[in-house]
Amino acid sequence: MREQGSSQQSYLSASERAAHTGIARMFLWAGSKGAQGSGSERRTFYQKIREYDILEKRRTVTALKAGEDRAILLGLSMILFSAMMYFVLGITMVRSYSDSVWTEESNCTVLNSSIVAEINCSYSCGSECRKSSRFPCLQVYVSLNFTGKVLRLSYNEEAHEAHPECFYIPKCRKDHTLMHSIVMNISERLKTHQQVLCYYDPSEQQDSVLLTRLYGRGAIISSLLWPTCTLVGGTLIIAMVKLTQYLSFLCEQISRIKR
Repeated sequence: MREQGSSQQSYLSASERAAHTGIARMFLWAGSKGAQGSGSERRTFYQKIREYDILEKRRTVTALKAGEDRAILLGLSMILFSAMMYFVLGITMVRSYSDSVWTEESNCTVLNSSIVAEINCSYSCGSECRKSSRFPCLQVYVSLNFTGKVLRLSYNEEAHEAHPECFYIPKCRKDHTLMHSIVMNISERLKTHQQVLCYYDPSEQQDSVLLTRLYGRGAIISSLLWPTCTLVGGTLIIAMVKLTQYLSFLCEQISRIKR
């Protein structure tokens, strides 16, 4: 009987131990499963944050790239506009200035100013309509103080090319009396101011001098100022954009090296 009781007690203790061991394993398995679940949730949360940061960076980079493209387009447009302006000024003002032979300045003394003839001209009276009129030809002779030569005076290059014998060519009008009064007023002013500043040909191949040049040095410089500023501005815009892109690339490379 004692042997049977002792065997029953040992059997009960062994079963209790097995039960305790099973319970403990169940708790350990549940705890490990809970830890794994919380770790995966954390990784999912951090992954979402990282994806959001990457998306925001992509949006920022896209916006910056669009702005840079617009800035480069603006700079190229400014450079193209300045090149067109240089071309237009080169074939008009600069060419006229460089082709002019009246380059030196001197004082001239007005000797004679008189109307010598009537010159035919035409004026517009509407669409596809032109009528003829006449204007007085004012002839002015001056003495060039630099050489003492007596030369004919013209208003500018255009007046000399149109009618070399006339000092000034008024706009052709229907009213002949008005044009005559304009020319006579100019003649009286020249007689009043006998000493005038004139431009002459230093090679002495021209028999006339000019009262004023069509495009002077100051006009050329001022006309070339704006296209030059536009060219410099466009170049600076493109250079700043390229510098910004280069610095951004360097910062990205440095951040990758640090990681």
